[in-house]
Order: sequence, then structure tokens, then C-alpha cells
Amino acid sequence: MATVLIPLPHTDYDPSEVAVPWRVLTQAKHSVVFATPDGGIAAADPIMLSGKGLDLWGWIPGLRRLPLFGLLLRANRDARRDHELLVQDKAFRTPLRWDAIDVATFDGLLLPGGHCARGMHAYLESNELKRLVAAFFAADKPVAAICHGVLLVARSHRAGGRSVLYGRRTTGLTWALEKSAWSLTRITRFWDPHYYRTYREKAGQPIGYISVQQEVTRALADPTDFHDVPNDAPHYRRKTSGLVRDSDADNTPAFVIRDGNYLSARWPGDVHRFAREFADMLATIETRDDSHDH
Repeated sequence: MATVLIPLPHTDYDPSEVAVPWRVLTQAKHSVVFATPDGGIAAADPIMLSGKGLDLWGWIPGLRRLPLFGLLLRANRDARRDHELLVQDKAFRTPLRWDAIDVATFDGLLLPGGHCARGMHAYLESNELKRLVAAFFAADKPVAAICHGVLLVARSHRAGGRSVLYGRRTTGLTWALEKSAWSLTRITRFWDPHYYRTYREKAGQPIGYISVQQEVTRALADPTDFHDVPNDAPHYRRKTSGLVRDSDADNTPAFVIRDGNYLSARWPGDVHRFAREFADMLATIETRDDSHDH
């Protein structure tokens, strides 16, 4: 049984990207430990749980309780079910502090994402977490990152100053997915048009320059090391529409990239396959370590 660390921000983590891996990993008999900035209980992005606030009438107090478009963008039924169980879990309710984490006590690291800027900036910009990520890579321990979690990995540096992803292959939230969601919600959530952009371009920067894909790509040895779904991939449209999510029973919409002990995925629609592959990675490493002991 491996022990996996999942760091979380105070607020606004994506519920699918935390709850589904927690459920899959614990079902596979791995132990999951959480950590937050101060050891307090984390809270998910409420919009991604309810869908409220993503419709044109979402700014009206009475009508915002009647989501329509928001139901398509929020966490799906399975992820919401997993999240209801997660928030009752003892480990989730008794997290470590970020500054109390001992890398030596963990076998793997999983980094979820979340796009809402209010809670995610502290997570994505934390020097404490960047050092933590770099230590896991230096020890060649399994690391899994999804969506904006990949951005935290890209910002984590080796002793020489390069990103830990330099020379690695990865995926992450693609500009196509980020732009699609942003374009839609700029209309439906017109009073807060940048909800889907954790970071926004500054004057003189082209649109997309601060997107997850472009920032991660700038940290790589070669731009082609950032991978999106190939045009000739089976189920290409299901994988790229941004409307179809994978499940325990259906991997066809999912896309993940593995490079050694590093696993990455794009968005919540990949999360079931992402979680299962990480659980398998941990099991394989455990088996290898056991064989070395004999």
C-alpha cells in the first residue's frame, strides 16, 4: 500500500480532480493524506459543485438557484457523489500543514487543479509547494498532475534553475479547452467574464500567452513535448469537445501522458483514467520495491 499526498488550497479546488482520485486510490488500498496552507479543512469551488452562477441570470439572487447551462459545466453526478463522501473522510478533515510535510514519508504526490483565481493563486504560486514538487521529482517518486496542477509542476525548479518538466513530456489544460470554456462563460457569466481564466494577459501580450498550455510549454526543453490529442486518435471528437467526460466504465473521452514516474492529464474529463493509471503506477512501484527486498 502506497501513501499519497494531495496538497490543496484553502478554497476553490476542482471537486472532480480531488474526489475521484481519492476514491480510486483508496479503493486500490492506497492511503491518501491531504495538506492545506494552515491545516484547515479545504473547500471546493462551489460553482463546480452546484453549477449556480454560470447562467445569464446567475447574478440574480432568486433565479441563480435555477441553473441550466451551469449543469453542463459543473462536476458530473459521479464526481459529486465521490465528493460528498470525500468531505466526510477523516484524512480530508485532518489535513497536514504545507510546511509540515516530510517528503520521505510519502510514496507519491497528486496535484489537482482548479481555475477560480480566488483560491488557486496561493496554491499555484506557493514556494513551499514548488520545493515539495521539486523534492518528489529529485527522489524520482511518482507524481501525477491534472489541469492547473501541471502549472504548479512547471513552476517547480531543479537546483540548476530549470523546470522539473524540462526534458519531460506532458499534457495539461489545453488552450483549446481553456479558451472554449472562457468564451462561453464570458457571455453567460457576463458580470464576471474571466471566471475561467486563473491568469489574464497583460498589455502587449497576445491572447493565450498566460494560458496553462503556453506557460507550461515555455518551461519545456522542446515545445513538442507538450502533447494534445493527435488528430488521428481514436475517439478524437469525444476527447476534444470539452463536453464529454470519462467514467469508470468509459475511457474513450480521456487523454493522459505518462513519462517515467510522471503522469499528466488535461481537465476533469480525464480524471477517472488519470486516477486509475496513477493507482497502477503506485502498485507497480510497490511490486518492484518488494522484489528488491527479497
